[in-house]
Amino acid sequence: MQAKTNQFIGCECTFDEAEIVLFGAPYDSTASFRPGTRFGPNAMRMESVGIETYSMAIGRDLAFDAKVFDSGDIELPFGDQARALALIESRAAEIAAAGKIPFLLGGEHLVTLGAVRALAAVFPQLHIIHFDAHADLREDYLGNPLSHATVMRRCYDLLGDGRIFQFGIRSGTGEEREFMLQGRITSELFGDDTLAKVIDTIPSGAPVYLTIDMDVVDPAEFPGTGTPEAGGWSYLRLVRNMRLIAQRLAVVGIDNVELNPQLDPSGRSTALACKFLREELLSLRPPSSLRSTDDWPTMV
Repeated sequence: MQAKTNQFIGCECTFDEAEIVLFGAPYDSTASFRPGTRFGPNAMRMESVGIETYSMAIGRDLAFDAKVFDSGDIELPFGDQARALALIESRAAEIAAAGKIPFLLGGEHLVTLGAVRALAAVFPQLHIIHFDAHADLREDYLGNPLSHATVMRRCYDLLGDGRIFQFGIRSGTGEEREFMLQGRITSELFGDDTLAKVIDTIPSGAPVYLTIDMDVVDPAEFPGTGTPEAGGWSYLRLVRNMRLIAQRLAVVGIDNVELNPQLDPSGRSTALACKFLREELLSLRPPSSLRSTDDWPTMV
């Protein structure tokens, strides 16, 4: 992998030096309402020059305290979900095989499935923590089993019972709600009150994939998304929850999806996404270096 001229601010390591590798999946062919998430990864890179590499909250700097390589966007065939997912899986597998954390920037939420397939092959006991406004548990959407509305159901098909945990969900069908109630996955509607308890139930050192649909944030703060849902989290709540996971679990893969920059002419959604990405990159560390939170920087 070669460095790109257009990269997220502060992510200037080579692939060999990096502990985290960013890659974009600009894909939105199954968007059911307002398309445009394909422009999310590039918008974040371009607008990242508007933030500092230094985090006041953590006291760390992307340019000095994190080893991140931005490998750019994958060229994906629109209209061919299976091929797009295979290409995403291949990139994530290459990164994971090198002992690094793949960090996927979407794109619609379907792209998560490609990365999860790659990591489940490396880590058979993979768990998923999922932040989202939508359950994404449909068996199919308009007859299509590969859709942003079915992505977590496909992940369930891959991982099975007891290894997917959802938070912030506030939209779905009756059938999805019934699936949740069967106990196959753990879903907390609207909130995050049980997050700490869920973290305690995940075995120590177990591999975790964190998938974050940015529409979990309330549209008052984050209007730039294809299917906004009122009643969401604040930015600060999102950051707090992400840091709790980064501190206490072995995150082996992560994604941020569903930024639709064209729907927010003010640019505040992209600005929020950029700042959040910086905080994530400074909070994560390779699973091999997982340690007690007692010796990890204080996060406010």
